[in-house]
Amino acid sequence: MHDHDFAKVAAIINAFGEQTFGRQLDTLIADIAAFDMSCIFAFRFNAEPHLIHDGYSQTVSRKALSSYMRGGYLLDPFYVACISEHEAGLWRMDELAPDSFFHSDFVISHDIHPCVSSEAGVLIEEIGFVIPLSEGVSATYSLMRNQGQSPFTNTDIVRLKATEPLINAALQAHWKMIQPAGFVPSLAGDDDVETMFLNVFQNQLTGTQRNVARMILRGHSNISIANILNITEGTTKLHRSNIYKRLSISSQTELFQLFINYLSHH
Repeated sequence: MHDHDFAKVAAIINAFGEQTFGRQLDTLIADIAAFDMSCIFAFRFNAEPHLIHDGYSQTVSRKALSSYMRGGYLLDPFYVACISEHEAGLWRMDELAPDSFFHSDFVISHDIHPCVSSEAGVLIEEIGFVIPLSEGVSATYSLMRNQGQSPFTNTDIVRLKATEPLINAALQAHWKMIQPAGFVPSLAGDDDVETMFLNVFQNQLTGTQRNVARMILRGHSNISIANILNITEGTTKLHRSNIYKRLSISSQTELFQLFINYLSHH
């Protein structure tokens, strides 16, 4: 490390418990790999996330961020990784995402995905550190590049991974000072279906159908859903068809819009 790097680490330490923490962390990491936006969320099962650092550009829609906080996060692979105790470390989004995620409505929605609403264009890539904070609570520190930029290179990833011990220790220390009262892990229900999905479709779909709808919304293909539930692809297609009939819709986009409409009114 150079002398100015030590100064930046000192600035991070001095920012523990302060609103400037994320900005100081960004300043250090930007020297290692350039990025356009960043964010840090604390996640726990069955509860709204806590925004630790808003490093989105000023062009990002606050409405989209609000929709994400109210329930859009349920479709985020980083949220799923955090609540399922995924291995900590630095991950590319495509390493965590379901097989059809990048063709899902979530990825291209201006209404729910904060990054997509940037005037710079649709997000080209997101990588993130998965960081355990306390029992049942994990965080993601995400770095994003917009269209027009190059994806993160393997060299970028190697250099960023070298910072993991520092990022983990710094964020854990910061979290101890800012953790909101009552932000404790919620116990998962027997069927492991998040409350938001239950609320959206509870009067219209069966438990199995809600589970399938959740996976559809998160970007799983029929084959992926069949593998996870240990059923045939034909049975998955039948579930999808019945879901659409019960909701009086005919497409995955309409299913997604029902979810968005619910978020917009709650």
